[in-house]
Amino acid sequence: MNTLIKTIEVIGIFAFALSGILEARKKGMDLVGVYVVGMVTAFGGGSLRDLVLDRHPLFWVEHFWYPVILLLLSFLAGFLVRQLTEHVRVMNAVLVLDALGLGLFAASGASVAHQAGTNPFIASLIGVMTGVFGGVMRDIICNEIPYVFQRTELYATCAFAGACAYLVIYSTSGNEAVAVTVCIAVTFVLRMLAIRYKIRLPI
Repeated sequence: MNTLIKTIEVIGIFAFALSGILEARKKGMDLVGVYVVGMVTAFGGGSLRDLVLDRHPLFWVEHFWYPVILLLLSFLAGFLVRQLTEHVRVMNAVLVLDALGLGLFAASGASVAHQAGTNPFIASLIGVMTGVFGGVMRDIICNEIPYVFQRTELYATCAFAGACAYLVIYSTSGNEAVAVTVCIAVTFVLRMLAIRYKIRLPI
């Protein structure tokens, strides 16, 4: 995996980890619970991607310092957000972090799948899986119906649009940086617009 995708992956990990940590604190979990939720939110989608594409070791096993830093982040969260999880601004920050992570992982998943030689449609689906699976696991552990399965504002659709945008841009221009940037932007903007204007699928 090239340096750009590694960088995108790292940013996505911490964006999703923070959203998971804040959600776990909102549920009143202790350090172990916060760490587990942060781990599955940050690593769930990428792990599923690697398993589907038969890539070993899993990315977070290969880069052992990812879970180490997440442990430190989970510990610090106990002091930094204990009194903040009920504040509207903090919950809005969770939505922004989640949307950013969605775009980052959609780009990472689509790129890795495309480089592995998968069909473009499959590559876009793997981009979606990479983006949404960590959130699915987070919601299950937090005893919630996974957000992506509810009839609410667009979520997986945003990741699919972003992944498709990546594949179109990369196949026509061959520019990885532009394709990744467009994917992240499309996913993030669509998600923010969906939240702002309550946009849902018609069926």
